[in-house]
Amino acid sequence: MSERVSYGGQAVIEGVMMRGRQQVVTAVRSPEGEILLRMESLGSGPGGGRLAQVPVLRGLVALWDTLRLGIGALMWSAEVAAAEEGEALQGTTGWVVVGIGVAAGVGLFMLLPSLLVGVIPLALPALVQNLLEGLVRLGLVIGYIWAVGRMPDMRRVFAYHGAEHKVVSAWEAGAPLTVESAQAFPTTHPRCGTSFLFGLVLVSTLLIALLGRPPLLWRIASRLVLIPLIAGLAYEFIRLSGRYGHRPWMRWLVRPGEALQRLTTAEPDGSMVEVAIRALETVLASEAAGED
Repeated sequence: MSERVSYGGQAVIEGVMMRGRQQVVTAVRSPEGEILLRMESLGSGPGGGRLAQVPVLRGLVALWDTLRLGIGALMWSAEVAAAEEGEALQGTTGWVVVGIGVAAGVGLFMLLPSLLVGVIPLALPALVQNLLEGLVRLGLVIGYIWAVGRMPDMRRVFAYHGAEHKVVSAWEAGAPLTVESAQAFPTTHPRCGTSFLFGLVLVSTLLIALLGRPPLLWRIASRLVLIPLIAGLAYEFIRLSGRYGHRPWMRWLVRPGEALQRLTTAEPDGSMVEVAIRALETVLASEAAGED
C-alpha cells in the first residue's frame, strides 16, 4: 500500500492537526486571521515496541497515541482561541477535565445502555436483549453527535473536520493541494475516527450478544473488561477498510460509518481548507527535508 495512506489527522478549534510518519503539525487560524503552526516530532514513529506490531494490541497502542496527540493539539488550539475569548484549560487541569470526559463517555455509551435494557422487564431471549442493548447504544451515539452538532462552535469544528478529509483525499488521489482542487472531494473518508466509533458500536454489539444475561453487576463489569478488546478489534476493522476500501464487499461494510460521518463533518469554506492544506504541506515538507 502506498505510504500516502498513513497521512491523516483531526479537526481542532479553528484548525486541523495532520499527522505523518515523523511529524505532527497543527495549523490554527488565530483571531487575527493568521495561520499559526505547532510542530511535534514523533521520532521514529508511534511507541509501543513489539506491541505495535501485534494485531488487536496494536490498536490499543495506536488509540492511546492518537488520544495523546489529539488532546494536546486540541488544548493548544483552545489556547490560541483563548487569546480573544478568555482563559483556556491548560496543564494538569486540562487533562483532569479530559479524564472526566472519557469516564463520562464510558458511562454514557457503554454502561447506560446495559442498565436501561437490564431494568426493563422484557420476556425476550438473552441474545435478543443483548442486540437491543447494541441498538440503544447506537441510538445514544447518534443522538449525542446530532445534539452536539447543533452548537454553532461545533459546527465550525465539524467543517474543519470536512476540510481535513478533503485535503487528505486530494493528496491521496494525486490532485494539486489547492483550495479549488480539494473542494471537489467529499467530506467523508474511510479512515475517519467517526467510522472507528461506529466500529466500536458494531464490535461491542457482536461480542456482547454472545455473553448471555448474567446478573446486573457482572453484566456491567463485563462491559468494562471488554473495552480494550472492542477497541483493538475496531482498529483492525478500520485498517482493513483502508486496505480493501475499493472492494465492493468492503464498500458495503463501511457505508454505515460513512453515513455517521455526515453528522460529524460539514462543508468547509475556502479559508478552512487553506488551513488544512497548510498543515499537510508542512508535514510533507518537514519529512521530505528529513529524508535528504
